Amino acid sequence: MKKSRNYRNKKKHLSSKYLLLILSGVCIMAIFVSLVFNISGGPLNAVAGYVFVPMQKGINSAGSWISSKANDFKTLGEVLQENKELQKQVDDLTVELNKTKLEQYELDNYRELLDLDKQYADYDKVAANVIAMDGTNWFSTFTIDKGKKQGIAKGMNVIAGKGLVGIVTDVGPNYAKVRSIIDDSSNVSAMVLTTKDNFNVSGSLMSMNKSKVLPFTELRDEKNKVKQGDPVVTSYVSDKYLQGILIGYIYNVEDNANNLTKSGSITPVVDFQHLQEVLVITTLKNTGDLSSKTESDTENTQDTQTQSGE
Repeated sequence: MKKSRNYRNKKKHLSSKYLLLILSGVCIMAIFVSLVFNISGGPLNAVAGYVFVPMQKGINSAGSWISSKANDFKTLGEVLQENKELQKQVDDLTVELNKTKLEQYELDNYRELLDLDKQYADYDKVAANVIAMDGTNWFSTFTIDKGKKQGIAKGMNVIAGKGLVGIVTDVGPNYAKVRSIIDDSSNVSAMVLTTKDNFNVSGSLMSMNKSKVLPFTELRDEKNKVKQGDPVVTSYVSDKYLQGILIGYIYNVEDNANNLTKSGSITPVVDFQHLQEVLVITTLKNTGDLSSKTESDTENTQDTQTQSGE
């Protein structure tokens, strides 16, 4: 009984399968006949309208979607390629712009040195590049790429930017070391250009870090004529610095407790954070016997000079 039921189910299943194949065959034959004999209208047309038109619409919609996505992928690829090319152009232009800025910066430095050379045309000079510094944020002491072979000697004044940088303290065959006026061990006899009053400018990295100024002492301004903005130059009484080299400008002036002298600070004209090229004045200060003093002798008497100036 069970076996007979299974046989009927299997026969029913096979009958449905064959029926589907027969209907499919009929549809195919109908389509073929319609195409071959150009039969239009009638039941075949109605069947096509209900069956094949929706299928065609679905196929068209699917094709349009696929085509749209393909176009989108193509457009995206083109955009990515264009973006890559544009990025390369931007990178090339950035490199070219940085190169131009560097060349302009170097040109400005050379023009500045040329103007400085003309300003102090009475002195012979040697141009040099800064090749090393002492490791701080300031060029308080540094090394240049010119030495004895180029005529550099100890005690020669060094200028850059708008004025005084410092003095040569040591010389090798192809290099020289420079101590700038902002170094803590530096002291310069200076003069207010407008009043001809002398005073002493001291190096101070702490003051430069705090306010970018240098302190001065021993100013005798009895008529109170010295004011902010007055130019400060190297004094004629200095035993190491040539007269008249611009150091900076008066920043502030204060009376001392003794009411005889004044103290204050000046703003240097040289940018001591970005030194690259300098000029070494090959003329030494001629002070008779004082010119034979060595740098070590000067440094040994530095405490005394702090009060009286160099």
